[in-house]
Amino acid sequence: MTRYLLDSNVFIQAKNLHYGFDFVPAFWDWLLKANHEGKVASIEKVEDELRAGGDELSEWAEERGDTFFLPADSAVLPALDRVSHWASGQNFDRAAIATFLQLADYWLIAHALAHNYVVVTHEVPAETIRKIKIPNACIGLNIRCINPYQMLRQEKARFVLGSPG
Repeated sequence: MTRYLLDSNVFIQAKNLHYGFDFVPAFWDWLLKANHEGKVASIEKVEDELRAGGDELSEWAEERGDTFFLPADSAVLPALDRVSHWASGQNFDRAAIATFLQLADYWLIAHALAHNYVVVTHEVPAETIRKIKIPNACIGLNIRCINPYQMLRQEKARFVLGSPG
């Protein structure tokens, strides 16, 4: 079974653009169902970012707790070291590395590396030395990285309009 680890931008863009709570509740229901089945999760550091928004999404994240937003465990700590060594061994600006090591992205990638998750993000790879992008780190560390639409298609998610009622 493929397991997916979602970046904060998946939740934020879903809420703000394509899958608002008010008009596509089926997307959010699907996330919960997929989480219950062990297919979809995120990490505590992403939850922290979402909860800082003080909006409907922050309330949704707070209600999920550690069943959806996984805490770091003993397997993640050595993976953090691998991710840090990878980042430091590339040609990124020192400021880019320092910033990356303070972000949820760093923890997300380490968690995916430690537990064989596919990372799901809206970010795309970029040839820049000023910012470490999630897909670039995933490529460098041999972690599969896809966008949310690829995940939804692979999982055959369906958001079907029901009868008016």
